Amino acid sequence: MKPTKVWTVALLATAVMTAAAGCGGGGGKSGDDKVHLRFSYWGSDSRQKLTEQVIKKFEEKNPTIDVEGDFSNWESYYEKLATKVAANDSPDVISIEIRGLSEYAGRNALADLSGKLPTADLDQQVLTSGQIDGKQYAIPTGVNTFSMLVNATALEKAKQKLPDDKSWTWDDWMNTAKQVTAAGGGMVGAEYNYNPAWLQIFAAQRGEKFYDGNKIGITADTLKAWWAIHQQLIQTKGSADAAKSAELISLGPEQSLLATNAGAMGMWWSNQLNALSKASGQEMTLLRMPKAAGATTTGMFLQPSMFYTASAKSDHAAEAAKFIDFMVNDPDAAAILLSDRGLPTNAKVLAAVKGKLPPVDQKTLTFIGDVKSELSPITAPPKGALQMEDILKRNSEEVVFGKTSPDAGAQKFLTEANAALAG
Repeated sequence: MKPTKVWTVALLATAVMTAAAGCGGGGGKSGDDKVHLRFSYWGSDSRQKLTEQVIKKFEEKNPTIDVEGDFSNWESYYEKLATKVAANDSPDVISIEIRGLSEYAGRNALADLSGKLPTADLDQQVLTSGQIDGKQYAIPTGVNTFSMLVNATALEKAKQKLPDDKSWTWDDWMNTAKQVTAAGGGMVGAEYNYNPAWLQIFAAQRGEKFYDGNKIGITADTLKAWWAIHQQLIQTKGSADAAKSAELISLGPEQSLLATNAGAMGMWWSNQLNALSKASGQEMTLLRMPKAAGATTTGMFLQPSMFYTASAKSDHAAEAAKFIDFMVNDPDAAAILLSDRGLPTNAKVLAAVKGKLPPVDQKTLTFIGDVKSELSPITAPPKGALQMEDILKRNSEEVVFGKTSPDAGAQKFLTEANAALAG
């Protein structure tokens, strides 16, 4: 269900829900008079286990506060959250990605956290990405960047060299993928996806913005050139066919070609290196994204993995801020979470846990350090951005499956995307 429809349905249901139970924020008091907080988040089973551990550590340090983890899988997270917020039953602390920040802040669902917790040791450039109209609605959990992950051993078996990621182009990537598949052994050269981050990077290489104020800044020509990469990968067998690729996109990283040792290259967020490496049992290499011919920038950007926010209607604002403070500023929390929510943005915390990071996370840290000067700052996109992945995926599949022409698909995407941003 689209976010706008979720809000409408949730609002209609509010009267029924509030008639059956008293209205109020998510917090309360438990039977032993402790302050009770709810913390909503999404993720995998491994994230849920880590989060339960970090909650336990917080409660040990704050014996007057109980925290209940309100966990959902990614597919249902925002639908459930919108219903709770509309019904005045919001969790006290809410995990939100950057695409949802303007949406929830604009609906007065989030508290301004300015001055509510220490932020001096956080990366200030990253911190500003949690601001809307000068108010600090969100605190970044950690940072990552959308990048190319490569199984170097698979390339070597196919007699292909690890690319020079400072100079390689999309044509180089597609040619390498084609050669890996052609080498046989059941290995597919690359897998593509419809992540808006990839399109944002590709557009930036062509001098365009994904969002230009409250409108889409990408041209139809850029969309068509981006889809042409998908189509060429399929035609040259550098990737799986359209049907198989669509299936893989729906399954997520741990069942991707990279994770199952059936593919050599794929695009993922840098903090997913750990999960992909564990799933595959292989050593993965992080590379810069390929560039369009003649591009002067990689288009890559440093982005918070997600944010911690607090409900504007929480009965326990101080305790909610204290929990967020612990999650981003306490080395004990970082020692448990490590890179699960991105590498810590608190320089002192990162220094404290750096030696505890497993080798794969050390690799991520080194990569981000190497490319950080090349990464563009990121700002929260406008309302409606939560719908963008669905709109992009649906229109991309129509083009890639041959159900519509690239020209018609580009116009349809721009019309739908701009309508979503217009509300």
